[in-house]
Amino acid sequence: MAEDADVIVVGGGLAGLVAATEIADAGKRVIVVDQEGEQSLGGQAFWSFGGLFLVDSPEQRRLGIKDSYDLALQDWMGTAGFDRDDDHWPRQWAEAYVAFAAGEKRDWLRAMGHRIFPVVGWAERGGYDAMGHGNSVPRFHVTWGTGPGIVEPFERRAREAQKNGRLAFKFRHRVDTLLMTNGAVEGISGSVLEADSVERGKSSSRKVVGDFSLRAQAVIVASGGIGGNHEMVRQNWPKRLGEPPKFMISGVPEHVDGRMIGITEAAGARLINRDRMWHYVEGIRNWNPIWPRHGIRILPGPSSMWFDATGKRLPAPLFPGSDTLGQLEYIMGTGYDYSWFILTQSIIKKEFALSGSEQNPDLTGKSWRMTIKRATNKGAPAPVEAFKKNGADFIVRDNLADLVSAMNALSGDNLLQLNHIKTQIEARDREITNPYVKDAQVMNLHNARRYIGDKLIRTAKPHRILDAEHGPLIAVKLNILTRKTLGGFETDLDSRVFGSNGEIIRGLYAAGEAAGFGGGGMHGYRSLEGTFLGGCLFSGRNAGRAAAKAAS
Repeated sequence: MAEDADVIVVGGGLAGLVAATEIADAGKRVIVVDQEGEQSLGGQAFWSFGGLFLVDSPEQRRLGIKDSYDLALQDWMGTAGFDRDDDHWPRQWAEAYVAFAAGEKRDWLRAMGHRIFPVVGWAERGGYDAMGHGNSVPRFHVTWGTGPGIVEPFERRAREAQKNGRLAFKFRHRVDTLLMTNGAVEGISGSVLEADSVERGKSSSRKVVGDFSLRAQAVIVASGGIGGNHEMVRQNWPKRLGEPPKFMISGVPEHVDGRMIGITEAAGARLINRDRMWHYVEGIRNWNPIWPRHGIRILPGPSSMWFDATGKRLPAPLFPGSDTLGQLEYIMGTGYDYSWFILTQSIIKKEFALSGSEQNPDLTGKSWRMTIKRATNKGAPAPVEAFKKNGADFIVRDNLADLVSAMNALSGDNLLQLNHIKTQIEARDREITNPYVKDAQVMNLHNARRYIGDKLIRTAKPHRILDAEHGPLIAVKLNILTRKTLGGFETDLDSRVFGSNGEIIRGLYAAGEAAGFGGGGMHGYRSLEGTFLGGCLFSGRNAGRAAAKAAS
């Protein structure tokens, strides 16, 4: 049968857009299919904070941060913890990605008009030894324009290719089958869903109004992960993180359902590291939800005191911003699936940011005037104050006794004892004004304020939690928030997918989260953050260039 295109890309998220534009730029014909409507182009990247992992960037150097490929690779490998036979290709992808982040990544994006907010963030700070988990230095570069700002250059390139006839979009086309001939992929078939103008992120109709079949020399699967499918998350939940949470909220829309992963695996593709995943522990229920079970992640500074459901302070080095999966393992080991922050108005004003483009109108809207107010406002950023006022997980009180009472009422478990909480806070408060301390979190706080970026906009001046001048007191109930799968389809460095027999499946490629952001799991067990969007960029580019080159 005649081919409809040289390459078909399944998924209109960031990885799919990058792959499609590389194919079109190579002069080949590409079709992008997506089960959602045109309004959802850009996928999960649109909703993101826009963070990118870069190494030895001009932004870092201007802030006095000394970084290098060797240091970044040391951090990556210490974080990934590769220890399986299946980690052969993930390890190669990790080395290649760190080289990309230390090399052409920034210039490649900048040539397309991408810009970066000048203050570099410090995510996943670790706290173990030099070869353990965490970023030794700040590397989290926020896109000026957040998620939409990272999507825009590739959407623009795609629209130009569409005008030139090299790229076609097929929205509301849901893939049901990969078409195979003699072990090679040569197309897709599926169902056409009825048109639905529902707002981006909201659940769309699944009514089938037709079917379709498309053929090409290659198919790139860039369909995303499973974070919107809680049943699948629980099925793949690793025992090392305890039992799956009974209650979770979603960091991604409902259509992030993992359906295409199952279809591709059924066609013979080899899925590895499916038990590696990345979910946040600082999730709060969105008081103004867009999708079902919509949750937002708090991006915390280092000062909030963190207590488990029973009122015990989390042990070192499980401080805010240090080790997401270490915190998840500890919390699930308590027998409960939630925890608490206790903080002050001074802390929330300086240290709370919310993940998501819609929660950061200043950065998303590229408004310097609004952004500067983060450092000068008397209150927290408006979206944070809105959560403090309206969020179901926020409690504000003038004294600790009333705060703890309200925390018990909110959880319904009545596990917290005032004297136990008070003793721990007072012990911390006795050390806060001393230049030399034994409290590891206070040490961490002083270390953070040595970095000018944190001192300016991310770390409150050290003060006693129970100092009324810094009040009122605030408690936040933290939920498990689903987000990313770290495993995926095993691929070589050209994003070609391996079959269950260990051989490359001709004509099949995978990129983005479906490929574990490259190789089937280039992050290993943990992420350094800023690496998910970057993994979509890198794997999408590799897949697009390789598929275009292979197309005759």
